[in-house]
Amino acid sequence: MDRINIQASTDYEVLIGKGLIDSCGTHIRECLFRAQKALIVTDSNVAPLYLGRVKSSLEREGFSVSDYVFEAGEEKKNIDSIAGMWAVMAEEEFTRTDIVVSLGGGVATDMGGFAAATFLRGIKVVQIPTSLLAMADAALGGKTGIDLPQGKNLVGAFHQPSMVIEDTDCLATLPSEVFTEGMAEVIKYAFIMDKELYGVLSEIADSGKAMSLQEDIDTLTKILISCVKDKAEVITEDEKDNGRRQILNYGHTIGHVIERNSNFTLAHGVCVAKGMGIITDACLKSSMMSADTAESIKDLIKAYGLPTEDPITPEDAVSGAMNDKKKRGDTISLILVNEIGKAEIKKMTPEELLEFLR
Repeated sequence: MDRINIQASTDYEVLIGKGLIDSCGTHIRECLFRAQKALIVTDSNVAPLYLGRVKSSLEREGFSVSDYVFEAGEEKKNIDSIAGMWAVMAEEEFTRTDIVVSLGGGVATDMGGFAAATFLRGIKVVQIPTSLLAMADAALGGKTGIDLPQGKNLVGAFHQPSMVIEDTDCLATLPSEVFTEGMAEVIKYAFIMDKELYGVLSEIADSGKAMSLQEDIDTLTKILISCVKDKAEVITEDEKDNGRRQILNYGHTIGHVIERNSNFTLAHGVCVAKGMGIITDACLKSSMMSADTAESIKDLIKAYGLPTEDPITPEDAVSGAMNDKKKRGDTISLILVNEIGKAEIKKMTPEELLEFLR
């Protein structure tokens, strides 16, 4: 088992290894020895696989355990689901020493964290991500929230977890399309800050093994550790997303618009991949990037089974981006990668963004 420390307003450990689902109660008890009650938040896809095992592990450590299971899907990431979680905790008379345990992908970790951040003005949360996307990105860093019809993640709070437990055995049970969308967030780290990771991913792609990576848990674990360390570095420097942390949004500004316009029928990672491709094309057309770099970026995305194009118009992209949480006043921070391993935060007005995308 590997342990990675994240230093933020609350310092915590990320545990990465095999078999951690069945021992999660022990690790949580060591970290949160005063807690008596736990609410497990998970979705209808994950519950049949892991809910019973997590509940049993917690109960063996003396926790009184409740659960809230929501129907799987981004469309359930709303205030009604959060209200359901609040209601369970109120009925079970949770106190400020009790905890929420988020179990699942990015939707579960976002909502479980937000429910914990807001109930009794803040109780502890432990994140147990089960998808690649959540392990590499969503469960880390304390961003929690829900969607509104006007945009993704528009309501939320920064609420750091007390612990993140990543059982790599869970990656083997993911549907292939869910694993593939998670690779978008992994590839993102390579582009924005980790040239060594880019080299690893490129080598896998060149060997023809990109589409079978899910079967190689040992290599996946090494890749995951790189992603967690990358995000830990950024969070330590800029916890509240006012500076360098914004580079983690590479591909997301346009990707979120595509995702919302699809009524969330397109997976988050797929939309992020499209966003990275669209930004790459715009950088190339603006002579900000070499043709070789653009080709390398798009080829790597495609090698892992992800798209780089979308029929969204520049006008629709700009209109949607202006409702994004990354907007500051009349400008939006767009993340550009003109050299692999280095990201740039570029502030643009709507008019400048439209011209850039055209």
